Amino acid sequence: MGETNKKYLIDTEENRQFLKEINENLLSFGHRFPAPGGSSYYLGDDGTPWKERNRETWITSRMAHVYSIGTFLGHEGSKELAAAAIKGLKGELHDDKNGGWYAGLTAEGEILPNKQCYAHAFVILAASSAVLAGVEGAKELLEDALKVYDLRFWNEEEGLSCDTWNTEFTVLDDYRGLNANMHTVEAFLAAADVTGDEKYRKRAGRIIDRVLVWASDNNWRIPEHFTKDWAADLECNKEQPADQFKPYGATPGHGIEWARLITQWALSAHKDNREDAAKYIEAAENLFNRAVKDAWNADGAPGIVYTTDWEGKPVVHDRMHWTLAEAINTSAVLYHVTKKEKYGEDYAEFMKYLDEKVLDHVNGSWFHQMNEKNEVIGTVWPGKSDIYHALQATLIPYHTPDLSIAPAVKNKLTV
Repeated sequence: MGETNKKYLIDTEENRQFLKEINENLLSFGHRFPAPGGSSYYLGDDGTPWKERNRETWITSRMAHVYSIGTFLGHEGSKELAAAAIKGLKGELHDDKNGGWYAGLTAEGEILPNKQCYAHAFVILAASSAVLAGVEGAKELLEDALKVYDLRFWNEEEGLSCDTWNTEFTVLDDYRGLNANMHTVEAFLAAADVTGDEKYRKRAGRIIDRVLVWASDNNWRIPEHFTKDWAADLECNKEQPADQFKPYGATPGHGIEWARLITQWALSAHKDNREDAAKYIEAAENLFNRAVKDAWNADGAPGIVYTTDWEGKPVVHDRMHWTLAEAINTSAVLYHVTKKEKYGEDYAEFMKYLDEKVLDHVNGSWFHQMNEKNEVIGTVWPGKSDIYHALQATLIPYHTPDLSIAPAVKNKLTV
């Protein structure tokens, strides 16, 4: 292996340094996100805020999360940036009348309607990380976010979360989806790790158990969209397959992301029972390997296709940056947990592709969307909205896999 390639290889000093450089670039790239009221501007190609776009709660939450982590890494200005985002979540994005958080605000400051489970899960994640960073008001924000989530989104009987309410929390949409439940697992694990309340880890496990039944019954391709009775709607959005949040078919990037979260949950929930943990890790491997087999290099060019049909044939060939970030994370985690060389080889391929195609070596951050020829496009994700997925991919590979990333980084718990 030539010296130039060593930076792609897991557990080399060169790879650790490569990730550190990317991490510092990302944290510097995101500095201009805060609007005066604290909500996050959508970032453009060079990190300039696109002030004409909506300021979304989920993006603001992600920025609070990443800059809370930035404080543990010693990145200058991180705590002030995290505090700005927390101010936005406690202030202009919060619905003081009906409780919970608006989906966001328009450029003119008008309210975006509806209350999204997805956004509320990210508020929990943001507040958990900000508590660890000692951001003022974060503890109260976390308590509020958990209380609202428990009341409005978690269904104790089903062991799953609903998706979307109207703004007043009086009408619940019939759609049920696994994307919001996936980020709920992430948020619940963070809440359990930060607060010590194991109720949230148990809930994460209940969601995971439901998902694994659906996945194992469907050749490890996870159904994404469901009716209100949790019947899989496999034809959802067949006519508009590239929908930003509800694309048709299987989303291999989600199979990969679920695999990592399932591994994290299994290792933390079954610390004293390796056999139980091993069953879940095997399921995580099945999800990861199915997704990579279906989606990586699926059309003659490197990259992970966005969606496939239920036979694994690509539908939307575009490459989204977040799928690569999750592939880097999960291959590293599975390599360290299983010691199987295959995952180290996958990781090296993903790192090489990142360096050659997805890293923007001129303007910073990662290109968010590329076509099947790996040319930058912006039909679904123009610009570079936030740094959450990319930043986590610089940290998760070398931090303990049984703990949420913010406490792992804060406590320097590395592998």
